[in-house]
This record gives sequence, C-alpha cells and structure tokens, in this order.
Amino acid sequence: MATREFNIRAYDAADKPRLLELLQWNTPKYFAPSESADYNYYLDNEIELYYVIEAEGVIIGGGGINFEAEQTTAKISWDCIHPGFQGTGAGTALLQYRLHVLKGMEQLREICVRTSQLAYGFYSKNGFELTKTVDDYWAEGFDLYKMVYKR
Repeated sequence: MATREFNIRAYDAADKPRLLELLQWNTPKYFAPSESADYNYYLDNEIELYYVIEAEGVIIGGGGINFEAEQTTAKISWDCIHPGFQGTGAGTALLQYRLHVLKGMEQLREICVRTSQLAYGFYSKNGFELTKTVDDYWAEGFDLYKMVYKR
C-alpha cells in the first residue's frame, strides 16, 4: 500500500457541510442516527479546538479537543473519518496531532475520550485505557466507553 500524505489544519465554518456528510457515511456503523443533530450543534456552538484532515485537498475527517475542570482535563471529541480512509493511518494521524498539541499544555492533568464499543479498539491501540462503560449511553446499542490516555 502506498503511503498517503495527509494535511491537518484548523476547522473553518465552511467545512461543516462536508463534515456532516462524513458523519452520515459513518451512520449507523459508528454513530447513531440521533447523533447527527448533536454533531451539528457541536460544530456551531461547542468547538474549542477542532481540526480537519485532508488528502489531496479533500476533507476526509475531523476531530476536536474540548476542556473541562478549569482546563486541566482535555477531551478528544467527535472523531470522524471517511469510510474509504479508515485503516489508512488518517485517524491515527489526526489523533496523534491532537495529542501533540495537548502535550504542550502544562496545566493538563488528564486526556480522555468518551467513545463507544465500536471505536474502543482504535483508542486502546493508541494508548488509552478503559475506565468506565455505560450500556446504551449514546443510543440503543451504542455504549459509552470512557477512556484515559496513559502517557
């Protein structure tokens, strides 16, 4: 397989339609249909840091960082990669980019992700450890898997 080159940049509001499209392509495999409205709201109202990843100038994914506990906890948020680019290293590149950003923030005490059983393996392979599960949290059949990054 040829090595792909990816470009990661800050989100722009003009990226929103493409990101909503990517979410739909991942529904219902990774996201419940009800999460589309949540993502739409997030993109308009809850972004703190959000990045898109491109291949050959086309957006193939996005992922964010949000903060809580007076900016001492960072939450990896709303990762979504085009189905045709899953397994190519795009998701890992986007996650590693954000972890690099976070490692420069001295006030951080914890980096976590709230995901589902469907993406748990990806985060586990990338240094996150499971701390909590809640059945049917996101929607029926979509369980919460809270994970913490172990540096």
